[in-house]
Amino acid sequence: MATKANLVFNILWQLPFMFMLLSCHHDMNLAYAAGGGKWDLLMSNIGISAMHMQLLNNDRVVMYDRTDFGASNISLPNGKCRNNPNDLALKVDCTAHSVEYDVSTNSIRPLMVQTDVWCSSASATSDGTLVQTGGFNDGKVMVRNFKPCATCDWQEIGNGLIQSRWYSANHLLPDGRQIIVGGRDAFNYEFYPKTASTNNVFSLPFLQQTNVPREENNLYPFVFLNVDGNLFIFANDRAILLDYTTNTVVKTYPQIPGGDPRNYPSTGSALLLPLKNLRSEKVEAEVLVCGGAPKGSYPRAAKGDFVGALNTCGRITITDPNPQWTMETMPLPRTMGDMVILPDGNVLIINGAASGTAGWQIARNPVLSPVIYRPDNPSGSRFEVQNPNTTPRMYHSTAILLRDGRVLVGGSNPNELYNFTGVLFPTDLSLEAFSPSYLDANLRPQIISPDSHLKYAYGQRVDIQFTSSGLLNRDLIKVTMIAPGFNTHSNTMNQRMLVLPRGIVRQVGKSVYELSCVFPKSGKLAPPGYYLLFVVHQDIPSEGIWVRVN
Repeated sequence: MATKANLVFNILWQLPFMFMLLSCHHDMNLAYAAGGGKWDLLMSNIGISAMHMQLLNNDRVVMYDRTDFGASNISLPNGKCRNNPNDLALKVDCTAHSVEYDVSTNSIRPLMVQTDVWCSSASATSDGTLVQTGGFNDGKVMVRNFKPCATCDWQEIGNGLIQSRWYSANHLLPDGRQIIVGGRDAFNYEFYPKTASTNNVFSLPFLQQTNVPREENNLYPFVFLNVDGNLFIFANDRAILLDYTTNTVVKTYPQIPGGDPRNYPSTGSALLLPLKNLRSEKVEAEVLVCGGAPKGSYPRAAKGDFVGALNTCGRITITDPNPQWTMETMPLPRTMGDMVILPDGNVLIINGAASGTAGWQIARNPVLSPVIYRPDNPSGSRFEVQNPNTTPRMYHSTAILLRDGRVLVGGSNPNELYNFTGVLFPTDLSLEAFSPSYLDANLRPQIISPDSHLKYAYGQRVDIQFTSSGLLNRDLIKVTMIAPGFNTHSNTMNQRMLVLPRGIVRQVGKSVYELSCVFPKSGKLAPPGYYLLFVVHQDIPSEGIWVRVN
């Protein structure tokens, strides 16, 4: 009885502070809101907190959190239970910790994972299978496969990894394998699937060099496939270019100005900007890194001192012979933000907090307003604040692009278990969609051919027919191709956009047009797999179609 009384007292005591905190920062976000985009609640309760998220080529989204959170809010089907003596919360658990979201029906199907997938990594492989690697506890060396079909479930492969992988990053390679880089106490990389020559781990001292004692700040490194086939790897405040075939560092990039950390737990976000001019002899590649937290923020936050997040982005041309960082200032500081490439080539920066870092309840001041970054605009006019959300999306939030051009947003659980009361930021089980302002337009192009899910070879030419009502500006038509990424902890692995070379636009019927475009010439530009292809007219994209390139 005394315990209940104390709990009630604590909740009542916190309520005024919680209200002041949220209302204060709601006002802060409103003050910056320039008024673009729209929010919609899709589902108030999907049963789990969407900590990890991947769109598959059947327009379903696989999500999971962790198995040792205790009982979730959705049961496994047909009386199934997970019996796991290694589980840290429930040895027998009849609830799901992974779900599949069907975009077309706005519905959820529970899935079964046996071992712990918490803070893991994954890639959608060339045949569309999601291959997930590592996790926590008994899941650290596991590999799990999920095939996109209406009745498929997770298949687990015991000891598929050599090194324990927790907070690692994955990337699909030109030959269809994936590389798994880093993780806690894992200063190396390995490949999956294994071959006789790669059945090993390969030391990467760079990860040791960027590891800060008691802070780390180099977990979930940002990994991007450069156009020369090497890997750009950013950890903490610096980057290298790695030839993974010979385990050789071929370039060391300058430290990002200011020297503040951008990786977990300081947790900024990064992406490879859209690749263009794919027919040129030297294709240029640029990386954008945004947000994070100043040095020392993590231990200070653990003691209740919540330092303001970084408000800067660094942009660097990684293919330049003498690459240098260009710094830009965001309208809102942000840690734990997510960056999503939109079909028009702009970048959505969403979710996160304005102070503190990643970790259990050690961030404050939710950033409710997304920001659009327009990479092709002149410097100084690239950021535009969007309409704010009302739901804090803090630690363990996610965001990915859907085929229809909306951005799916979920997650937020800065608590060690599922916790819905008596905390500043309760576990969130909802799913929302953010609709960028291009979805307000009535003039969206519509692709009428080719059909979705066709297979194309590298360098193949394809004719695309589309409809467009209203006056068509042929000079403002482009075709973009996006690899949907695996998103967790502000790191979207394998996210990649290419602007395809195209020919002239011809009118072939009433409001019907045709153009030809050419797919990338190699897996160095576009690793094999499924992509979303869009026709974009005056920055207004069509719905995407799925294309498989290999």
